[in-house]
Amino acid sequence: MKTDKKIFLPPLFSLENKKLLLAFSGGIDSSALFYMLIDNGLKPDLAIVDYGIREQSKDELAYAKELALEYNCICHAVKAPGFDSHFEANARAFRYDFFEKLIKEYGYHVLLTAHQLNDQLEWLLMRLTKGAGVCELIGLHSVTQRSNYTIVRPLLEYSKNELQDYLDNNKYRYFIDESNNDESYERNYFRKYYSNSLISKYKDGIKRSFKYLKDDIFIIEDRFETVFAYKELRVIKIYDTRLRVKAADIALKGLGYLLSSSQREEIEKNDNLVIGGVWAIGLSADKLYIAPYHKIVLPKEFKEKCRVAGIPPLVRGYWYMENLDKITI
Repeated sequence: MKTDKKIFLPPLFSLENKKLLLAFSGGIDSSALFYMLIDNGLKPDLAIVDYGIREQSKDELAYAKELALEYNCICHAVKAPGFDSHFEANARAFRYDFFEKLIKEYGYHVLLTAHQLNDQLEWLLMRLTKGAGVCELIGLHSVTQRSNYTIVRPLLEYSKNELQDYLDNNKYRYFIDESNNDESYERNYFRKYYSNSLISKYKDGIKRSFKYLKDDIFIIEDRFETVFAYKELRVIKIYDTRLRVKAADIALKGLGYLLSSSQREEIEKNDNLVIGGVWAIGLSADKLYIAPYHKIVLPKEFKEKCRVAGIPPLVRGYWYMENLDKITI
């Protein structure tokens, strides 16, 4: 990477005059993103999670606080509880819950994450082994719009080696997480045996492939559009019913929920269903409805209104609780 201290920003999106929160760990990726932002006159606050499973995490937390003091920004820190099982999934859920609480409390506009090219390839390979379509293979986008904030990932075109070179050439400090060598974590296994060596040999081709795949996704997404969004409710008009699984996957991903292969198969086979006991999904004519699932007794008059309006049965609980019976879509 050149050391001209320029940051890659997604097209048509500016971080200027935005209140920024950076998901920080002290590792290569988040340290590089922090310094690149600073070098470009942007000053993010930091959010760091201490999982308490490594002695080094104390030094990383101290480093985050030192940076905040030096650059006059805020360091938000939290200690995670112990997770008895499914550490990666539970840690991610805890981390994003922490971020969203900060966003709500302090009014941040943008959450910055330091995902990079290696992360993209690791995700693709992991999803590929489980069965996935093009939309599911591309798990990371430069910009993801959430209901009250935007996630921006400015480093997706940079490899980890490029980021480390940037830090070393500029003599910026960072930590290397020793747990990244633990192959009991799925991502670490794919990183060690596949993604690192592929990036090392075929980086430019892989970059181009991700660009082409994302272009293909835009073409697919032209076949459906969100016509109504309210809190965690999405109503999507589908111009090709064969794409309802894609539409549901993208919408739920934006809501922070990742579908499994078996769940995608369920959506393909059923017009109305509940996913994971959490999300109600219903198809009505050319519209796909997605909302949190609430099992409640509904007034007969309300149910009749929903039937006439074409609101799918499993979505009606959320519709009722949010007083949406006067909404026409």
